[in-house]
Amino acid sequence: MDLTVVAYVIYLLVSVGLTVWVARTLSKNGRIFLSDVLQGNEKLADAVNHLLVVGFYLVNLGFVALYLNEDGAITSPREVFEAVSTKLGVVLLVLGALHLGNVFVLNKFRRRGVMEREQLPPVAPQGWVAPTMPVAPQAGA
Repeated sequence: MDLTVVAYVIYLLVSVGLTVWVARTLSKNGRIFLSDVLQGNEKLADAVNHLLVVGFYLVNLGFVALYLNEDGAITSPREVFEAVSTKLGVVLLVLGALHLGNVFVLNKFRRRGVMEREQLPPVAPQGWVAPTMPVAPQAGA
């Protein structure tokens, strides 16, 4: 069997496995974060979580497929490991960058929601007081 094909199979198995594992982990643990960002709206948090997971799969599996091509011929077991490790390293960096990007954007939403909640008075206004004009100090007093 051609060693390039062996490298492709190893790369696909490991990168798809890593993508599925990261997506499941982010989905499970990110749901709580999304619920907080969306102010406790559980249905919306579940929907956004599902959409993020689908987008995560599409972007990462698309990248894995595009990055599959090997320019040179692989002729030794050493070159198999080198090619697979290089490709997996890049896939892991892309997974990490996408994760950090998602957390950054969601944290922006969360901060905005916290700021909006803090601007509301804790007790509803109970009346209105007319403004008074400041009294100027009298000369000679």
